[in-house]
Amino acid sequence: MPAAFPITGHSLRADRGFLATAFLLAGLAILAAWSAWAFSAAITRYEVSDSARLEVSGAASPVEASESGTVKASHLVLGQRVEAGQILLELDDQDQRLAWKQEQTHHAELEPQLAALESQVDSETTGQLDEQQVLTYSKSGADAQVRQARIDADLATQELQRAEKLHAAGLIPQADLEKAQAAAAGKRAQIENLQQAAQRLSPELKVRATDRTARKRQILADIAKLQADMATSSAAVDRLRYEWERRKLRATVSGVLTECAVLHPGEHISEGQQLGVILPQGKVQVVADFDPASAFGKLHAGQAATVRLNGFPWAQFGVLPAHVARVAGEIRNGKVRVELALDQPNNPRIPLQHGLPGSVEVEVERITPAALLLRSAGQTLGAH
Repeated sequence: MPAAFPITGHSLRADRGFLATAFLLAGLAILAAWSAWAFSAAITRYEVSDSARLEVSGAASPVEASESGTVKASHLVLGQRVEAGQILLELDDQDQRLAWKQEQTHHAELEPQLAALESQVDSETTGQLDEQQVLTYSKSGADAQVRQARIDADLATQELQRAEKLHAAGLIPQADLEKAQAAAAGKRAQIENLQQAAQRLSPELKVRATDRTARKRQILADIAKLQADMATSSAAVDRLRYEWERRKLRATVSGVLTECAVLHPGEHISEGQQLGVILPQGKVQVVADFDPASAFGKLHAGQAATVRLNGFPWAQFGVLPAHVARVAGEIRNGKVRVELALDQPNNPRIPLQHGLPGSVEVEVERITPAALLLRSAGQTLGAH
């Protein structure tokens, strides 16, 4: 049966030309589309760290035993909010308390002794002033008596001269003359006695003043020694009080007890033993550890980031937007520490707690596919 449409060589060549043209045009269209995409589209590159965690922006404060001893009472409760200065642990302090009270009693006994010595110094000073006044009055009185005795002696001498004249004239007997002579001699002797008594006042006062000065010097030495004893005792009181207070372990900062040891009365602890950790209240941040090749030259402050927390599937709870805050300038343990600030610090769906682990993606750049291809090619050629 003859064919309805006979196939000729000419028609086959025409179909093949059409298909080739169609394939060529399709390839050119695909190439044009790919070129447009390669040179105009933007691909976001990320640096990723699977070692990330939430931290409170404030160093955690360890609770360490300041003394070795036996536990008297423990107030360490996990998750408890504590204030700076609050007592967390009490050790047996009977010996320290008794020693402190004993030294306080000793210090109190020294105070009246010091007051008595100071009173003696005042008494010696007052007595010396009084004696000087008495000497002044006594010397004035003695000088007055000497002056009066000289007047009396002059009168007695005049009487003797008259008696001698009367006796020479035979007007009075020998007895009256002798009586006048004795009276004159007595007055002269009285002057000498009064002068000697007045002269003895000054040396006697000097001796008394010397004695008082010596006693006063001794009292002042006793006061200095007693004051030194009181200073030593006061320092001992403060030291014993400090040792007593060290038996009470207090919180150094305000915050929440995130770790604490379970202690019972009677247990023995050692000095420096860590009993817990206080996490101060602060702003929650993200800390991630990046490889040096991923961090240096690529990460810097202000870059956008995405945080996913382990235990909170991002499809259900979402992610936490953040941005790079600080990049460490040194390597520790083979990693670079990068701190990120949360853009939404209050997420009602995710409880932001210290220590929650997760991962971080940091947007480092936006680049076209063509530029990325050229960069890869350049790195490959550079490697060879």
